[in-house]
Amino acid sequence: MSFKLFRRGSARCIGLLSAFVTILLCLYYISIGQPNPAPISETGAPSAALRGSPLNAINGFSVGAGSSAISHQQKIHTAIVSNQKRSSEAKVAQTTGSPESQSEEEYTNSKWGDKCYELLQSNTNITASEEHSKFDFQPEWMRSKEYWDRGFEERFDAQKKDKQRPPLKIIVVPHSHNDPGWLKTFTNYFQSDSRQILNLLVTKMQEYTDMTFIWSEISFLQLWWDQAHPTKQRALKRLIDSGRIEITTGGWVMTDEANVHIYPMLDQLIEGHQWLKNNLNVTPKVGWSIDPFGHGSTVPYLLSGANFEGTIIQRIHYAWKQWFARQQSGDFIWKPYWRGRNGKDSETGSLLTHNMPFDIYSIKGSCGPHPFICLNFDFRKIPGEYTEYSVKAQFITDDNLEAKAQLLLEQYARTASLFPHNVALIPVGDDFRYNKDREVDQQYQNYKKLIDYIMANRRLYNADIRFGTPSDYFEAIKERMKDRSPGFPSFKGDFFVYSDIFSEGRPAYWSGYFTTRPFYKLLSSELEHQLRSAEIVFTLAYNTARQAKRENAIKIYEKNYELIINARRNLGLFQHHDAITGTSKAAVMRDYAMRLFESTQNMVKMQESCLELLLQKGQPRHHGFLLSEFERDNFNKLPRKMPIQMANGDDSTATVSAGEGGAGGSVSVGSIGSFVLYNSLAQKRVEIVTLRVQHPNVKILNDKGVELSHIQINPVWNITDTYEQGLGTSVSGTVGRIRTSTRQFEVMFVAELEPLSLSTYRVQVDEVNFKRNIATIYCDDCTETAPAGVSPPDEAEVSPSPVFGARAKPAGDIQLENPHMRLLFDEKSGFLKTITRKNQKKELLKPLQCNIKFAAYRSAQFHSGAYLFKTDPEQSEAEKEVLEGYTDMRIIITSGPIASDVTVIYGPFLAHTVRIFNTRTHLDAAIYVENDIDFEPPPKNRETELFMRLVTNIDNIAQVPLQRDPLKEPADAATMPELPVFYSDQNGFQYHERIKVPAIGIEGNYFPITSGAFIQDTRLRLTLLTTHAQGAASYEPGQLEVMLDRRTLYDDYRGMGEGVVDSRLTRHKFWLLVEDLPGGQHVTQPPSYKVLSQQAQQLANALRYPPNLYFVSSLEQPELSAALLPLVRLLPKGALPCDVHLTNLRTLSDPELQLFPSASALLVLHRQGFDCSVSASRELSMEAICPLSSKGLGNVQLGRLSLHTIEATSLTGTEQKPSKDSFHIRSLAEISLEPMELRTFNLTFRSEV
Repeated sequence: MSFKLFRRGSARCIGLLSAFVTILLCLYYISIGQPNPAPISETGAPSAALRGSPLNAINGFSVGAGSSAISHQQKIHTAIVSNQKRSSEAKVAQTTGSPESQSEEEYTNSKWGDKCYELLQSNTNITASEEHSKFDFQPEWMRSKEYWDRGFEERFDAQKKDKQRPPLKIIVVPHSHNDPGWLKTFTNYFQSDSRQILNLLVTKMQEYTDMTFIWSEISFLQLWWDQAHPTKQRALKRLIDSGRIEITTGGWVMTDEANVHIYPMLDQLIEGHQWLKNNLNVTPKVGWSIDPFGHGSTVPYLLSGANFEGTIIQRIHYAWKQWFARQQSGDFIWKPYWRGRNGKDSETGSLLTHNMPFDIYSIKGSCGPHPFICLNFDFRKIPGEYTEYSVKAQFITDDNLEAKAQLLLEQYARTASLFPHNVALIPVGDDFRYNKDREVDQQYQNYKKLIDYIMANRRLYNADIRFGTPSDYFEAIKERMKDRSPGFPSFKGDFFVYSDIFSEGRPAYWSGYFTTRPFYKLLSSELEHQLRSAEIVFTLAYNTARQAKRENAIKIYEKNYELIINARRNLGLFQHHDAITGTSKAAVMRDYAMRLFESTQNMVKMQESCLELLLQKGQPRHHGFLLSEFERDNFNKLPRKMPIQMANGDDSTATVSAGEGGAGGSVSVGSIGSFVLYNSLAQKRVEIVTLRVQHPNVKILNDKGVELSHIQINPVWNITDTYEQGLGTSVSGTVGRIRTSTRQFEVMFVAELEPLSLSTYRVQVDEVNFKRNIATIYCDDCTETAPAGVSPPDEAEVSPSPVFGARAKPAGDIQLENPHMRLLFDEKSGFLKTITRKNQKKELLKPLQCNIKFAAYRSAQFHSGAYLFKTDPEQSEAEKEVLEGYTDMRIIITSGPIASDVTVIYGPFLAHTVRIFNTRTHLDAAIYVENDIDFEPPPKNRETELFMRLVTNIDNIAQVPLQRDPLKEPADAATMPELPVFYSDQNGFQYHERIKVPAIGIEGNYFPITSGAFIQDTRLRLTLLTTHAQGAASYEPGQLEVMLDRRTLYDDYRGMGEGVVDSRLTRHKFWLLVEDLPGGQHVTQPPSYKVLSQQAQQLANALRYPPNLYFVSSLEQPELSAALLPLVRLLPKGALPCDVHLTNLRTLSDPELQLFPSASALLVLHRQGFDCSVSASRELSMEAICPLSSKGLGNVQLGRLSLHTIEATSLTGTEQKPSKDSFHIRSLAEISLEPMELRTFNLTFRSEV
């Protein structure tokens, strides 16, 4: 009753309502009995705030209330739940005031900070790029491959005499490095090695009571556990509980650190940690990352967020190895590159890191500085195996015990001399070791004799030695360093590019794998996108079904949840450092690809079934009516867009002849097709959507039923190979015929999508206006009749009047223009030459040179392969022209109301498109680039490393004087080198500054990017955004290049044993953005941390997570359209702030029944830092789409779901994390995030509304 009266606006009722709310509040506080609300109890019962029955009716988690009364009351209620700080009296007084003003005030999170901020660089003792530029890259010790020289030996002798130095402490760590796929597939390695290793460990370690061991790869452990006998499972659990087996890192795999995006990198860590928690009740505390080829700063950030004590790294540049040893700085605090807004260095993300001081993690490479001595102490002697260590090593006997112990101890002591604390961590193991019981016995028994002998004479040697784990090492060094000043040095930066020296005594740069096998890297980002989309919508649909008691839907979701688990694991498996890197054998890569492909298919189906539930009003009655727009035949082909099927509407059955409609066959005037756009991002977005249709005479209606005024009909091109034309042989370098299809057309339109939403659009026949939307085509030789003697293909048999009359290409350079800019393309090559932007009065500004060039590096045979990149030193020119061989080159220009583009086709090798838009949104400031690349079967394009280079006149010169020795060479202003600088992203999470190091070639100046790179001077910034991992460089001023694909016929001697020749047709998509920097930028003090602009960040997110399009097949179910909601908002109370990315909303498995979902989900949020001062244009700003705010998350509502508890947890969700928020959070509005910060929360949903 009060609702109805309230709607009539009666003042008396407002008074009554206020009094009513006040009484409720008093009762509520009496029931709690404390001014501060009690935390939600550990048993998980809802607190009084959520339990009280009168309040329950107006719970803040209902959706789309019809009357303003309900929404007011929701706001009041949420305000109560969200603010813990005020006393009860003040609160009662507040709530009796005006609900409108008060609710606004309550939502603002005071800790959120300003909407615009400048990030500063953190303060550290060591900055990677500064030190790296000073290194000697051709040291004298290169030939011997050992940096240990007289200087190190003298320091070691001096330390032995130093009475103040703590005694030598040695921790021996047996380990086995298990690659989940490399030369064999994951399953084959498990069958042949890993299962045996784990079986031997649990049996032998019960016999050898002081032996320790570590294990990292949970993918193998899970397979073993599922097949192991319960007695073995219990034995392993006892060994882990006693600390003798330590689980290190605990990710699904030991992830690569160059090519992996933040989403799968964190997801494989969560998958591993959740499995460990549910099965072994253990949470890892130490990282062990010994085989990735170079180390980035994202992994330490994630491990720090998972409450780790420290981490261990191995493969870094040989010059870094020597530098850390010389400085005794091999244990350091690795910090993020940025610091918090308050100017203090952020504690989050910092981690104690140990760099293994020598080349490699084998016994030969890690006992000390001299590998030829270390070989004596690898006791794997298996009959029939002939290796350098089996020949060299002698078993320990009473006769040689003393001599061998002293020899080994000398190596250990030299290792410890490289650190101020005199503690040495000594790994004893290698790839797939301890897989034979003979080896376990021999390694343990011989080391046991040596350890016992040294401990028996510990006074003599002043040394302590024992078997241990990495945790023991970190505990020991923290203990010894706690009172020392200075303590551990701090470090910022990363360790790319990795170079080894131990293969042939000359530098070998591992920068090839940044790009190797791009087809597979793209498959990975496709599964990442589909899995993330499915995770979010599954969590919402499953809990919606639970709260509405939809038993059938619950059964379906519980049955299919296992597919999500498998998809997480298949994606996680591919982040392994020999998988996404492209550095496994071709057959193993195919095995990975089949797993990725199968899971991608499953996740698309999973989305279909979840969206079907969410789209229906009331009780869901219909199933199987959604269908993805893509058809995926098999893993080695690109997905193919399917045309939407149009069904007859009720209003008319008149048909239009082919000639009128301009298409083959006939189409009914009343035909209608529906499709759903699913936006998985938590912000509103404007997207260019393309839809395939079978007829050009169509119009598009949005979710409100309003016809879109701007659409464009584009042709779909059929490219026929010359041999298909009946000539029998294919002429190399020719395109064959290019024709517009008469059976399929592409509709392009601008969709405005609500945050995290499902919008149903319709396509209908339009006889009146469709001609004005048809694009104009300019193309020579695209329409003529088939040559004599060639039988026409099927499509040409009935020749309707063509929809697209292709006009001849005008002479001269090609120009594309929109209200924001004008692009100029070269008449002959068809490639972009200049970008001329316009000011606010639409006057042209000075042109920016921006040549796009395709060329390739010639590979150095045997030195450039899957891992390594090196240009051929025999050739005078490092680069070669790759397009000259393709004589048949076509240029096609398409111009229409929404988009105009230039496409250049060079035979089957390259199809390159540059497109600009006219949408009156921020998209008009960006340039879309797409490359289809096909190397064709070998031997074509052999030893080819193809790149796309942007040549601009941006003056991206580093503003740092070169460090030089004034005694050796006087600094002369004229000889100051011009060093280009660019900024490359790392894992889609952060950016690093890269300054060219002239002392090393292009191979050492190529860096990994996963989502983008930019160059800038004082006025302009040029940003290139991409969909997947690849290498990038800026080797000359004004240039930015990305490597697209590589083919090297020869192995590069890093173990894979074959070249890379399995290239496939691959589609690369980019956004290119030119932006203004605030006037006259100069070097700031303290230096700022450079990140993307808001627009670039939004484009990067949209490129990685495009909207998913699903057809509604209503042919079988005519009453379906009435049952569907045209718009479903899964964030009904509004979007997340512009810079807060919803990384994931991931349902947790039930701890008891692990193949079933639980009522809890991990919410992972990332506040992506962006630079407010950089923008492409004022009038095309993001303000319309995403206005900036400093209020925080605001009142976040997930679908129609009621939340039971919210807990702040560690990043992997395994532990509660006391932080600036309390453990239990009353409302999502309270959550605060620093810029760049990544946080995880455990949301538990109620079981009823």
